[in-house]
Amino acid sequence: MEIIQADFGFFDPKPGDFGGVKLLLQNYLDNKPWDLSGFVDLILEQTTVGTVVKSDGGDDQGDEVNDDEDDLYAVISALNLGRYAEHECIRELKKFLFEACGDENVKKKLRTLLEKQANEVGLLVSQRFVNCPHQLVPPLYDALFDEVSWATEDEPTQELRDSFHFKCYLLVTRIYMRKKVDQQKTVTSPDCNEAVVYIKAEDEIFQELSSFSFTFRLHNEQLVPYELRNYNPVGLVMVIKAEAVPKFRERLKSLLAES
Repeated sequence: MEIIQADFGFFDPKPGDFGGVKLLLQNYLDNKPWDLSGFVDLILEQTTVGTVVKSDGGDDQGDEVNDDEDDLYAVISALNLGRYAEHECIRELKKFLFEACGDENVKKKLRTLLEKQANEVGLLVSQRFVNCPHQLVPPLYDALFDEVSWATEDEPTQELRDSFHFKCYLLVTRIYMRKKVDQQKTVTSPDCNEAVVYIKAEDEIFQELSSFSFTFRLHNEQLVPYELRNYNPVGLVMVIKAEAVPKFRERLKSLLAES
């Protein structure tokens, strides 16, 4: 466990975190019915690589503390898509991504990645509530990427060690994109003038460093803040080479230090 401040702590995932992690990921694949419970189980079973953030981390009460899902603020993990390829949730995830991708050239790259190179792809799952302090974000990613590196040496079998030698990471997230003029309900100047608004600051860095990315329409009803009334929430899928991770970590620290 790593304490960041008095009210929050980093913990290895465990079964008692199921409700909190499932709540965080309830819209991970838009409104698609899929084996979310199985997906959460994979995250919780992989204890050597992955972290959950909970409140009251300063209370050292052993494994029984903070099993209440209301105390869980964030989760991060990296799952090898080849290792878990036969799990129903991963099959459904891949199907969702293929159907969501509307660009045939990008879809061809995606299919090669997920079908022929899956053993080298880490699905980077990172979700947090909006009230999770942004100061926790750089240490959270540092913890993940450090654990991935350690796992390539410390896992008990060669097969497991090899499963963390990722060559790239795939992320599924969401952003806000400005509506076209004829879609806007008002023609007055919006509070925000950016073409894209990133819900999570790090996603802007990931997209700038990505090998390729694509957006997709969301069907799940989203509560859009008033200041983003001229924007649509959309899904965003990105692929980032592992060799870009050091630059990402450096830029993330700089970005959040300025905010």
